[in-house]
Amino acid sequence: MTKARIGLTLAFLASGLGLASCGDGAQPFGAAGNNTEGMPEAEVTTRLVERDVEAPEVFSLTDQGLWDGRPSLGGVWVADASVTSPERVIIRNAANGKFVIGALFRRERASPGPRIQVSSEAAAALGVLAGQPAELSITALRREEIATDPTPAPVAAAPDAISATPLESVTGTAAAAIAAAEAAAPAAAPTAAAPTTAATPATTTLTQAYVQIGIFSIEANANRAAEQMRSAGLGALIKAETSHGKTFWRVIAGPAASAAERAPLLAKVKSLGYADAYAVSN
Repeated sequence: MTKARIGLTLAFLASGLGLASCGDGAQPFGAAGNNTEGMPEAEVTTRLVERDVEAPEVFSLTDQGLWDGRPSLGGVWVADASVTSPERVIIRNAANGKFVIGALFRRERASPGPRIQVSSEAAAALGVLAGQPAELSITALRREEIATDPTPAPVAAAPDAISATPLESVTGTAAAAIAAAEAAAPAAAPTAAAPTTAATPATTTLTQAYVQIGIFSIEANANRAAEQMRSAGLGALIKAETSHGKTFWRVIAGPAASAAERAPLLAKVKSLGYADAYAVSN
């Protein structure tokens, strides 16, 4: 670009600024101060979280429970003859107020004495002594989605206030910008966007593709159960969860790609001593 053209451009910029500044109180680059007119309002978003809620309509029982003193596999669980299907439950000891999250199973063999059978880990968590009955309250749990307090989503900040700038600095900046544009190399052609890859299809269509080995109140016990599964050639996952202020660890095996694949997986887990294992979604 020639010097004459640069001069013409600068003169045009100067005349434009002069016209913009005409008029009573007019400022060539807008009024000073923050101007939020036309800015988008903050969007309010609601976050959904899952929590366990007690579901006495599904299962609720208060009766005497007993731990026979023998160690048991499967972590925290209780068993009763009235149970039709396994449930995740909260178990409370009325005598000392202790509680724990565990599994509820069907008691296969009735025996004299207290109605509820208690595992060794459940007894330890609840403070139940071997051979001494304790009054236990068992309530089913269900997952529920709740909305947290809505919070405004972040929005773009309002532009800083624009104030009038001396003409000399504007024209100087314009000249520098023109010179830089002339010296710059031609812009590279835009690169074509990479094609979007379709999501990898799910490896299983089963609703309950995993087998739950147990619920543990002690992480070390969960780790041992998972290692036992891995030593037997089964994939095992440990899922840490919190409910009612208590942390527990679920050990699951899988996933199975089909019902035909899940059946031998379940049989294998049971053969390792976890007779109460059952299919779960995750």
